[in-house]
Amino acid sequence: MLKRFFILCSGSDTDILADSANGEQNKYAGIGATVFFTAVMAFVAASYALYTVFDTYFTAIFFGLLWGILIFNLDRFIVSTIKKKDNFLDELLQASPRIILAIIIAIVISKPLELKIFEKEIDRVLLEQKNDLTLANQEQIATQFTPAMAATDAEIVSLKKEISDKETEVNSLYETYIAEAEGRKGTELVGKGPVYKEKREKHDAMLTELATLKRINSAKISDLETQKTALTEQYDDQVNTSQPIIDNFDGLMARVTALNELPWLPSFFIFLLFLAIETSPIFAKLLSPKGEYDFKLEDREGEIKTWVTQKANQRKILLETDHTINDRVYGDISEEDELYEYKKKIARELMQKQQDAFYKRQTGIL
Repeated sequence: MLKRFFILCSGSDTDILADSANGEQNKYAGIGATVFFTAVMAFVAASYALYTVFDTYFTAIFFGLLWGILIFNLDRFIVSTIKKKDNFLDELLQASPRIILAIIIAIVISKPLELKIFEKEIDRVLLEQKNDLTLANQEQIATQFTPAMAATDAEIVSLKKEISDKETEVNSLYETYIAEAEGRKGTELVGKGPVYKEKREKHDAMLTELATLKRINSAKISDLETQKTALTEQYDDQVNTSQPIIDNFDGLMARVTALNELPWLPSFFIFLLFLAIETSPIFAKLLSPKGEYDFKLEDREGEIKTWVTQKANQRKILLETDHTINDRVYGDISEEDELYEYKKKIARELMQKQQDAFYKRQTGIL
C-alpha cells in the first residue's frame, strides 16, 4: 500500500510499472518518497513562517497545507516530465529548467526552517535591534521636547539668579549698616547715628523688595515646574505609546533580516541540504540508466505517435483524393450538351423576364 502510494507520488505511469520488475518499482517508489517528504517539509516550513505573520495556528496550518500541496504538485510535475534520452547532454538540457525551479523551491523551503533552527540566535539579534530602536525612539521624541524643556530650565535659573542677586545686595547693605554701627567703615564712629539709620532704612526697603521678589518669582518658578512636569508626562506618554510598536518588531521580515546578520555558513549548509533533497529525484532519473519502465514508456509513446501520424497522413490523402475526384466529375459534366442546352434555355427565360419588367417600368413613368 505504501509502495503504491509512493509510486503515485513519483508521477510515473502505474499501469506500466505494474508490469515492470520489482527493482524498477522500488526505484520510482524511492523517487516518490523523496517528493512526498519534501512536500511535508515544505508544509512545516510554510506553517512556521505564516505563524510568525498571523500568530494563529489554524491560519498557519491551513495555508501551510496549501503550500505543501503546491510544492508536492510542482515536484511531481518536475520528476514526471523528465524523459530518458540516448544522449546525457540532451537529458541535462531538458532537465535544466526543472533544476532551476528546484533550486528556487529549495530556497523557499529552507529559509523558514532556518528561522526556526536559529530562533534563539535570531531572538538575541532582535533584542539588540529593539534596544537600539528604543534608544533611537527616545532620542527622536526628546528632540521635540528638548527646546521647551531647555527654555523652561533657563527661565527658572534666571528667576533664581534674580533672587540670589537680590539677596547678595541685601546682605551687602546689612554688612554696611552693621559696620557703620561698629565703627569699622563709613564714619568710623561707634553707635547708631544718622548715617546708620539711613543705611538701615535702605537695607529694610531692599529687604522688603527681596520678600516681594521671592513671592513673585516663587510663583513663576512653581508654574514653570508645572509646565516642565507636563512636558515630561507628554514625553513619557509618547514613549509608552510607541514602545509596543518596537516590542512587536519580530515579524517575518525582521527575522529574515536578523538571520542575515548571523554567520552565513550554517545557513548555507542547511540550504545545500534542502537543495540536495529537492534535486535528488531529478538527478536520480538523469544518472540512472534506461530501465524497463523507460523502454516500455518510450514504446507506448512511439506507438501513439505513429498512430497519430498515420491518421494525419490518411486524412491528408483522403482530402487530396477527394479534390482530384471532384475536378474530374465537374470536368466531365461541363462537356455534356444536354446540360448546356438546359442552362441556355434558363438564361433565355431570365433575360425575357428582365426585358418585360423594364418595359413595364418605363411605360409607367411615361
